[in-house]
Amino acid sequence: MTRRERLSKSRLFANDADTNPYCVKWNEGWLQIRVPVPFSLKWVNSYLISEDEGYTLIDPGLKTDEAIHVWEAVLHQNRIKWTDISRVVLTHQHPDHYGLAGYVQEKSGAPVYMTSAAHAYAVRLWGEESGFSQQLQLLYEEHGMPLQDREAIADNLDTFVSMVTPQPQVQFIEAGGTLSLGGLNWQLIDAPGHANGQLCFYQSERKWMICGDQVLPHITPNVSVVPGEDGDPLEAFLQSLRELQSFDVLFAFPGHRDPFAEFEGRIDELLQHHERRLAQMAALLSEEPRTAYGLCGVLFGTRLNGNAHQLRFAMSETIAHLVHLERKGIAVSSCKAGIRYYSILDHAGNHGTAEA
Repeated sequence: MTRRERLSKSRLFANDADTNPYCVKWNEGWLQIRVPVPFSLKWVNSYLISEDEGYTLIDPGLKTDEAIHVWEAVLHQNRIKWTDISRVVLTHQHPDHYGLAGYVQEKSGAPVYMTSAAHAYAVRLWGEESGFSQQLQLLYEEHGMPLQDREAIADNLDTFVSMVTPQPQVQFIEAGGTLSLGGLNWQLIDAPGHANGQLCFYQSERKWMICGDQVLPHITPNVSVVPGEDGDPLEAFLQSLRELQSFDVLFAFPGHRDPFAEFEGRIDELLQHHERRLAQMAALLSEEPRTAYGLCGVLFGTRLNGNAHQLRFAMSETIAHLVHLERKGIAVSSCKAGIRYYSILDHAGNHGTAEA
């Protein structure tokens, strides 16, 4: 641990709240709640911030019986009632952050705030007439994924519907504005790439950053191609990281794992990770044309076997990196029998072709 990290933690850290492993008390009246999720991330961070009247809740978590039990215990131990929650603020729309928003709104009567882009995505995924799963199947089919895996992913996506129901009634906040949290004004920063419409929140006096899933310690945030969203999500993510490096951050409050110092250094690590991954993929494509599905298997290996949830993340991230390589003029794609193959574009403009 660096001197900067030791100093910031000694000033901020209080203790585990009543020795509850799901709750950590920070100075300034903040509570970090580790809301459990039923997959490899183990928990998502929610933050309760004390206000003049009630509490602001940031990212309530995924709606499961276990998560609700944790919330009931944390609120009881800290003598907080559901109706003391005066506002719910969402960094982004992914279900592990968004899922309990409607439930908390019903219990508390609190308004729920998120960006219009994040809300539009949530409606696309879980609205009554959602066609997202079918669109995702078509995308994966084009990129070489067999039917059995596509069906497993569709079944896995269906399980999330109950974990984001009921849907909240929302009001919009947008990047470029400010928001009062804990009696201080925070800058709202656009943070695309991991989730279109995601926000980070920066407080210039304390030099704190609430960074959602854009910058995580020990984990590389997922960057995925999403059906119906054009552009280069990896480029958007990398550019966002470079912009975030311009902020002087003493301490960061992430969506997963624990709050941390060395924000700028962690961004450097994430940028270097993606440089290595792109170089690795370019080297593999130079050997022979490959589909995204075939490349995904080489990159992520047997850890994906039987895990539709992780396969979806890995496949969409592989496609995002291939889109980036193609847009940079490093790779090129072509279709054969409806399946898209990628190869490396050489200096003469030639590329490998998919065999019949």
